[in-house]
Amino acid sequence: MTLSLHLGSLIGTRKACVTCLERHNVFRNKQLLCALRNFGTGPNDSNRDDSSSDTPASTLPQFSRKASLFGRRRPLSPLERVSQLLPEDRLSQEVWALRDTRDTKVEQDSQNLEKEREEATEEPQGSFAPHHECVPGERPIHFGETLLAEFSRKRRLEFRKMFQLKEGLRLHSNWGLIAHNDMEGCPAGSIIRTSMGIPIVIRRPSLDEFTLFMKRGPAIAYPKDASAMLTMMDVTEGDCVLESGSGSGAMSLFLSRAVGYKGSVLSMEIREDHHRCAVLNYQRWRSSWSLRRGEEWPDNVQFHHGDLISARPLLAGRGFNSVALDMVNPHLALPAVVPHLHPGSVCAVYQANITQVIDLMEGLRCSALPLVCERIVEVQYRDWLVGPSLKKDGTFNKRKAPREDDDDECETSEGTKGDLNCQDPVAFGDVPYIARPHPEQTGHTAFLVKLRKILK
Repeated sequence: MTLSLHLGSLIGTRKACVTCLERHNVFRNKQLLCALRNFGTGPNDSNRDDSSSDTPASTLPQFSRKASLFGRRRPLSPLERVSQLLPEDRLSQEVWALRDTRDTKVEQDSQNLEKEREEATEEPQGSFAPHHECVPGERPIHFGETLLAEFSRKRRLEFRKMFQLKEGLRLHSNWGLIAHNDMEGCPAGSIIRTSMGIPIVIRRPSLDEFTLFMKRGPAIAYPKDASAMLTMMDVTEGDCVLESGSGSGAMSLFLSRAVGYKGSVLSMEIREDHHRCAVLNYQRWRSSWSLRRGEEWPDNVQFHHGDLISARPLLAGRGFNSVALDMVNPHLALPAVVPHLHPGSVCAVYQANITQVIDLMEGLRCSALPLVCERIVEVQYRDWLVGPSLKKDGTFNKRKAPREDDDDECETSEGTKGDLNCQDPVAFGDVPYIARPHPEQTGHTAFLVKLRKILK
């Protein structure tokens, strides 16, 4: 009876299933195969059902259960689907060999997944690790800080998220949950496991990472462009810098760090929503810095909502060592800026496309401003991947001796597994390395124009 119920779902595809069974030699009993040919078509179906009532039903194969536990469910072939519905004592040796092969493969996948989870070193939560030595000025993580969570697997970044640590909240991700209370009190750079057992690195973001992941309204000045602009402008501690176009506040933070406690930055933004976003990001970074270092970030940026023409009373009597412009049609604002720029100083202009650069150059040609264009650059960074050369089994390749008669080379053990830390020690310089460009590169961001004030 059980066999009849299992095979009842195959009535619509009876001919195809029987053909597959014959072709793959699934059954060793030809009488049962003949019964399958006439199943559900003759008048004596009830007799056949009664005769098969004592036959034990087939259970779900072991490899399917394991695959579902580890989230790696594989679509079954027609042969595997039919074999699950038939008694196990009626299956041929070929089907059992196929099952054993699938079981071995899934077991290896599950062991590899467990091995990846156990590779990371466990760190005690809520306190410093026993082997960790506190360095001067180091402070544990506190509520209110801005943190960065990362998870990498096989030298590839799988997850990264910036968040603010708050009491009672949880960090959500596809890799599981982490309670914020478990992070409080840990040293920066700790490894904390999620609810799924995945190790996540919790650390403090740097300034360039904060500007990339912070909440933004308009496009930001990317760190690679900001560093080039700081080099163009030759900003040093104690300088007074004018910024036109606060945006989301990225360039304001880089200028604030460059001028230090002795300098000052005047940042102007014509749009109210952009102005509000820049102020919030600046305050968020300052509050997080005071918690992580125990000292205040210099409050040296003055944000002003308005344009340069309406801010002439604010600029009256002030001189600037350098100017950073990030706005549309900067040639219209230059007449209001140049009189307050020191002779010989630099005005760096951030433009998104080459058309804006052409408009800027045409505006300078038609005006009588004492400005000279020195450079127009596009900053391009190229990321690279550099790693040791590995064999298919995960062991290191070794450099071959230049001489053919050199028999002193020792071969790597064949029984060594893919874990690099478990291999026999290899002498320095014996492992070749492979270097290639990273497949994911940063595209075009902006053109930078360097203008210098020259007295004629």
